[in-house]
Amino acid sequence: MARDTNATPPAAGKVRKTRWYHQLWQAYQMTRQSDPAITWLLLAVFVGIVALGLVIGLLVDSIVYVLLLSIPFALLGAMFVLARRAETAAYTRIAGQPGASRAALGTIRRGWTFTEEPVNVDPRTRDMVFRGLGRPGVVLIAEGGPAPRLARLLEAERKRTARVISGAPITLVQVGDDEGQVPLRKLPRHIQRLRPSLTKQEVAEVGKRLTALGAVRLPVPKGVDPMRARPDRKGMRGR
Repeated sequence: MARDTNATPPAAGKVRKTRWYHQLWQAYQMTRQSDPAITWLLLAVFVGIVALGLVIGLLVDSIVYVLLLSIPFALLGAMFVLARRAETAAYTRIAGQPGASRAALGTIRRGWTFTEEPVNVDPRTRDMVFRGLGRPGVVLIAEGGPAPRLARLLEAERKRTARVISGAPITLVQVGDDEGQVPLRKLPRHIQRLRPSLTKQEVAEVGKRLTALGAVRLPVPKGVDPMRARPDRKGMRGR
């Protein structure tokens, strides 16, 4: 029997998009591992908001309407609490691991580029420095040790970087819990608050110069996404 050479090949399998409720369940499961009280906390938030709606309904003599209105707010309140607790749990899981700061920086979606590998590593202490580039200039982020030790490592990398970027601003950031250091969970916000000082064209030029410096190849943990608890609005609309 002759084969039909004009037959359309079967369509390749499409990658199924993760629905928002799957993301919520994954965030809940991850959070519960380090925060067993999360279940009772979410229930308390939900019941508390519904109870408040019931009280308001009694006061305005419209119990059914206000009670139905309070349920969506109760769900939103519970999801907000879950998102915050999931963020804390996600950072707790990677704290202390080599490359934790780079994983945290992965939550910055726009305006910055960061090296995937550290640009400098102390072979004895395993302290490391990552480099970022955005309109505020070059930022060097060090992790792994106490403030004096990281300061020396950052200063050495600052001098090496300054030789090739023609006077662009260089910001030094230490990640840790010592005085003067930035806690891991506050690192993305700290970077995003830096004030722009370069144009987009200047950023591109500095980026070309920085490629000559390269990076140190070292395994680092995968990026943390503490905002996974936020629902996909398109998914909520059924798209």
